[in-house]
Formats: sequence, structure tokens, C-alpha cells
Amino acid sequence: MTTINDTTYEYRIARPEDTGAIEAIDGSFSTSTVFEVAVSEDGFALREVPVDPPLVKVFPEDEGGDEEDDAETDGEGGDSRTYVAVGAARAVVGFAAVSYSPADHRGRGIGRALMGHALDEQPAGGPRRGRSRRRARR
Repeated sequence: MTTINDTTYEYRIARPEDTGAIEAIDGSFSTSTVFEVAVSEDGFALREVPVDPPLVKVFPEDEGGDEEDDAETDGEGGDSRTYVAVGAARAVVGFAAVSYSPADHRGRGIGRALMGHALDEQPAGGPRRGRSRRRARR
């Protein structure tokens, strides 16, 4: 348990009965910055760039799978877990869905090569600001 601003939160693995509360959480957010990717000989760097007006992002519903399945494994040799934060009155107030999939080709530079290729294919004037869905991975 953790106490933040006089409220105590419990963190635990999601249970099937948490599904409705998880689905009811507003997952939208706004940001006044985006990140641009810069390529160097050593890899990639992110540069924070202000945007005005701020961007509002609402993620689409995940396709396939349900919270009950996600609480254990993804069924494809990987591992997925959904964790919840439970606050006052035992209400679910937040969640994080994390997954891990084994990659036989990890560490071979494929991701670096793909990013380099994508940046090389950009129109004149350099890379455009991109926005992508972020997923927590472990």
C-alpha cells in the first residue's frame, strides 16, 4: 500500500470482477509536448517539442482479448498482466496493462534498422512529428 495526498492505495493484479471498473476509467489525456526521434551513430534520442494548442489523445479500445484473459497470459508464449490501484471505498481508480512477448530476433539491430529506414523514407524537410500508442512493456 502507498499513501499519496492522504489517500491510501492498494496495488494488486486485476481480478475478473474489476473488468467493469477498468473499462469505465477515462483513458484520455492531453499534452503540450511531443517527442521527435533523432538518429545518431549511437542509436536514437528523443527531443521534447512544445505544441500549441495542446493535443488531446483518446486511445481506441483494444482489439480482441478481455481483461480476464489479460490478467494471466496472452496465450502466445508471452506473459500479460493487468494491475489495478484501489483507493477509497475499495474502488478501482487506475490500471496498467503490461505484456511481454519473447523475441527470437531481439538484440540483432532490427529495430534500429527499421527506425533508420522509416526516417530515411520521410519527405524532404526531415522527420515529421509522430504520435504512437504507448504500451507499458517489461
